[in-house]
Amino acid sequence: MGKKLFTSESVTEGHPDKMADQISDAILDAILKEDERGRVAVETMLTNGICFIAGEVTTNAYVDMTGIARKVIKDIGYDGCGFHHQTSGVTIAIKEQSSDIAQGVDSIKKEASGKIIEEDLEHLGAGDQGLMFGYACDETPELMPLPIILSHRLCQKLAKVRKNGTIKGLRPDGKSQVTVEYEGDVPKRIHTVLIAAQHDEDKNIETLKQEIKDLVIAPILEEYGFKIDDATKIYINTTGKFVSGGPEGDTGLTGRKIIVDTYGGYARHGGGAMSGKDPSKVDRSGAYAARWVAKNIVAAGLAKKAEVQIAYAIGIPEPLSVRVDTFGTCKEGVSEDKIAEAVTQVFDLRPGMIITELGLRKPRYQAVAAYGHFGRKDLDLPWEKTDKVEALKKATL
Repeated sequence: MGKKLFTSESVTEGHPDKMADQISDAILDAILKEDERGRVAVETMLTNGICFIAGEVTTNAYVDMTGIARKVIKDIGYDGCGFHHQTSGVTIAIKEQSSDIAQGVDSIKKEASGKIIEEDLEHLGAGDQGLMFGYACDETPELMPLPIILSHRLCQKLAKVRKNGTIKGLRPDGKSQVTVEYEGDVPKRIHTVLIAAQHDEDKNIETLKQEIKDLVIAPILEEYGFKIDDATKIYINTTGKFVSGGPEGDTGLTGRKIIVDTYGGYARHGGGAMSGKDPSKVDRSGAYAARWVAKNIVAAGLAKKAEVQIAYAIGIPEPLSVRVDTFGTCKEGVSEDKIAEAVTQVFDLRPGMIITELGLRKPRYQAVAAYGHFGRKDLDLPWEKTDKVEALKKATL
């Protein structure tokens, strides 16, 4: 089998785009905490000195969006290094969800007073048209591609050593990139690791590079059974210094890191962002369901890798199509058609049933707005459970 390289990237919680995602999802969480049926589509933009929040929200709950945004910025660590949670402006432009959209997805019966009598989630229509992909493979314990998992773990470690003071002089913004060398479909070695870490003006660059290599890169690679060998290329802050970062150095927008959020480019993507959207939007619930299905297929041993596509039309509960691609890795005696048929038997992929089965109205979304929505060992996520393994095995007999 020939050698091939694959590269994925991640960013830290202090990256401007990820800050925007976290603010949008913190607002969503706050609304869901008070009103689980709230309809939310919130976008955030951050640039030097200002945070702009816009979108459509339909809810009876009141949430302090300005206060939420400032708290997220503070908790990330921006308290004076070019962007400040207190002194930066916050502008809000929010309106209600379009009535044309609402009539297609509402499944609620109300009294004249507006009090909800009944909700029919079985007939909840999809919040929009679109196609979502889920993916899983057996090359890591998380059933995720190795390049994106390593990229996320490096960024998490970079944030950890900053916050606990193990490496002095770090600031919140940062990126990672990992290139893995494969033989066939098997990861064999780490070809390249790239880190960009924002730092204080007076931080010695050579000291910083050695600290990141020893305290961030080496332990994460070792956790996954790899070492830095003589051929491994390590690049840290390739421009020499990285002082101006965060919203001071770059504008951030919600939904601009969708490949980081999912599979690092290893699988296809339908194009829809997840952050800032309540689960009636299939960009979110459909993507989570597709990962849930794919992970169960691989965990059941039906394939070594699986990509699942689900397509929806606005206002229609049932998926328009469900497709399974195992890239020729099906278990002997089991076809892709058989797996796809089993999926439709075992999983109810109507949006309302996904919301019910996965508990998607709970406020849990800020936590996944940085370091990936999938393959998280640090979080107990319902779409990561492998509870349908036995049912899938039985359905493919």
